[in-house]
Amino acid sequence: MKPRLRKKKPRPRVIRIFADRMAGRMRFIDIGANLTDPVFRGLYRGKQAHSDDFQNVLKRAYDYGVEKIFVTGGSLPDSRRAVELTRLHESLYCTVGCHPTRCQEFEKHPSGEGDYFDSLLSLAKENTSKVVAIGECGLDYDRLQFCPKEIQLKYFEQQFSLVEATGLPMFFHCRNAHHDFMDIIRRNWPKMKGGVVHSFDGSIDEAKAFVDMGLYIGINGCSLKTEENLAAAASIPSGRLMMETDAPWCEMRATHASFQHIKTRFECKKKEKWDPQCFVKSRNEPAAVIQVLEVLAAIRGEEAAQLARQIHENTQRLFKL
Repeated sequence: MKPRLRKKKPRPRVIRIFADRMAGRMRFIDIGANLTDPVFRGLYRGKQAHSDDFQNVLKRAYDYGVEKIFVTGGSLPDSRRAVELTRLHESLYCTVGCHPTRCQEFEKHPSGEGDYFDSLLSLAKENTSKVVAIGECGLDYDRLQFCPKEIQLKYFEQQFSLVEATGLPMFFHCRNAHHDFMDIIRRNWPKMKGGVVHSFDGSIDEAKAFVDMGLYIGINGCSLKTEENLAAAASIPSGRLMMETDAPWCEMRATHASFQHIKTRFECKKKEKWDPQCFVKSRNEPAAVIQVLEVLAAIRGEEAAQLARQIHENTQRLFKL
């Protein structure tokens, strides 16, 4: 009788080098994920490429220790969608505000800029159990084609009134606008209840300036592209760090300086070959926050679990979760 051949076990969908050992005793909060983006429903540029896999995305996040996710509000309509989404999931929270590249919406609003502002305020005040911050707001001088500098400055400053009225911290955006950004922060500091500069990609000196002002700094894949980025991220005191994915954007790529430090790799497939158990190629998602931790721990020479605890505490403290 021929010996029975053992069936080969199927190759795991996710390659877990680090996560099996660590995820069970680490907790993460992804402070920035654009989960209202249609790609998480399988829609790309208006076309249905695959099934709605939003639940799969959330499950993967939970499997990797992500216990809370902040859905980013980038405009009045987007903030409304974010609030609606958080009502359906206990683990989801959101921000309410207007991104600098979309500040022209204040003036184009059918009922006027005052109504746009009042609607943001009402949305935040009426959903206090889910809205954790005002934002995403700030300045973006890299994309002035979407909104002129003068309009960005005007409505960034105006959104500090939302903070005064709600008592919420701020979720900031700053791209190539450090000097003007800091001027506005200093001028409005008495109104603030703290804040985090999300998706930081600045210099060591800029990071120090934010820390000296008492701000936290959010790190994601876009914060860790170059060796200069890694040096800046390594310079931030652990007590001022937070982590995010900015999904579906800011995934870490093989061309990034951070890539060599990643231990947890996710299997990816193109959207045309969608598999519910895999990442969609070039579509980031909250489970990948563990990669951000791995890179931060490596470049800082710190123990990952201890750093994760510190970052979790930072996040709980600022957002009063």
